[in-house]
Amino acid sequence: MAAPLVSVVMPARDAAAHLREAIESILTQTFPDFEILLLDDGSTDGTAGIAGEYARADARVRVVRQERRGLIAALNSGCAAARGRYLARMDADDVAFPERLARQVACLERSPATAV
Repeated sequence: MAAPLVSVVMPARDAAAHLREAIESILTQTFPDFEILLLDDGSTDGTAGIAGEYARADARVRVVRQERRGLIAALNSGCAAARGRYLARMDADDVAFPERLARQVACLERSPATAV
């Protein structure tokens, strides 16, 4: 499988209540060339099960589990595991508009000097 253009890094800790909606908002993007890296930071609720369910159903979803080390450690793990040219940060309790990635990639492609 070729590396995606965008890696969506989504840290999660005890996010079961909102995780499905967050994942679905990425899986239904108009821009198709992405992966989702779900970083489970030692969840004790159903987060790991939900993440695993999506990973089994869609090859674009990968799960990285770690002991509870905090948000920064989870983000660092996600960045280290990312295969995409671009990183997109997404919270596990957020929802992305359908054209989010398409618009962000278009902006970055138009302005290659943009870093953040």
